[in-house]
Amino acid sequence: MVEPRAARPTLRFVDEYCEWYAPLFPEVRSFEAFKYLHVGMISELKRKTLPAIAKAVGLDNEQGLHHLLTKSPWSVTRLRQIRLKLILKLLDGQAVILLIDETGDCKKGKHTDYVKRQYIGNVGKKENGIVAVTAYALFRGMILPLSFEVYKPKERLKAGDEYKTKPQIAAEMIRELLSLGFRFELVLADSLYGESKVNFIRVLESLNLPYIVAIRSNHGMWLPQDQEVTCEPWQAFRRTFSNGKTEVRYRSEIIYGKRRTVRYWLLTTNPQTLPDNSTTYVMSNAPEVKLDEIGDRYGERTWIEYGLKQSKDALGWADFRVTHYKQIERWWEIVMSAFTMVSLFADAFNRECPLSHQIFAQHSWWNSQRGWKHLLNNLRLVIEPWIALNRLKPWLEVFEIPSFIQGFIQLIQRMQQFYCPIMHDLLLRRVLFNSA
Repeated sequence: MVEPRAARPTLRFVDEYCEWYAPLFPEVRSFEAFKYLHVGMISELKRKTLPAIAKAVGLDNEQGLHHLLTKSPWSVTRLRQIRLKLILKLLDGQAVILLIDETGDCKKGKHTDYVKRQYIGNVGKKENGIVAVTAYALFRGMILPLSFEVYKPKERLKAGDEYKTKPQIAAEMIRELLSLGFRFELVLADSLYGESKVNFIRVLESLNLPYIVAIRSNHGMWLPQDQEVTCEPWQAFRRTFSNGKTEVRYRSEIIYGKRRTVRYWLLTTNPQTLPDNSTTYVMSNAPEVKLDEIGDRYGERTWIEYGLKQSKDALGWADFRVTHYKQIERWWEIVMSAFTMVSLFADAFNRECPLSHQIFAQHSWWNSQRGWKHLLNNLRLVIEPWIALNRLKPWLEVFEIPSFIQGFIQLIQRMQQFYCPIMHDLLLRRVLFNSA
């Protein structure tokens, strides 16, 4: 029996991360394509199309990458399970803040599954497009992608599909994440979910999950005839942002008859004018959240907007060129995987910085600030020589310059010193465990 060849290496930190998923791919070429997509997605390519990624990673064409999305026999479900299991290992039993939101992308035509004219949040109006409900986690200032599921409009259902509202989809995702072992100290969502009393709020309450959700300004409740709605006097508070900056904001508690377990607030930047873009009505059943923390805690919901923006702008969430949802789902899950790979470099998961990273930090463009985008920019510096050589190879076949090639190879070998400490440690422990 002929032993299958080993997968071609890329960069050490990519190879070590992707090794967790190697058993999913029966074909070595599919596993290589999986790694290539991770490199391409974190690269500086403006559009993460398969032809552009193929050139960046040194392939003659994009057929192998396309095969991974369309025909290769691997399971999205299993990939997600492994990725979430890895995140659970990182969290080590600690709770996270769960962020729920939907994201949409404009798509022309009607051939792409589940595309129709519907509200697309990033353009702020109805357009022809595809929408997915997403779940991200916030942990010690770092964003982690958890799950997603496409929203299937009634008009575009296929045989065997079941129509579910976005709040229903979100509730099912939360149940699944809890069953895997995730713990949530707080759930944050916008008014689409806050106004879904039956399909979302009751589910959170049945699961004993504390929440702060937005509600509409005309949110209503049934009250006895002898009770009325009152608003407490405005109180100024200092809203603290993730970068440490602060701004003065105002809050007023809205009391429906009498105070209950669930409480309501109006948060704004200006209590006189109540500007639409900076005024929010919120509802909460989180007893551990102090009154002074309501504004800051609900403000953490903007982290999911940050995560969605990075998925789209930096990793190519909407750059798929396939029309069947099973293939789109594969693309989205690999984007989630690439996002997770970058998040692993956060200080929250790494207790020490190895000497090799100190050497790399001498690069004049190295950024020592915290934040997911800063981590991504540093990783882009590390993969740059490898991608540059792949782009130059066609010219080096025309003009042979052996010393030039050798210099590049030596530089790339130096790049292989760079690794993710927690990923390397987890991989080592997994190997030792499997060999025991």
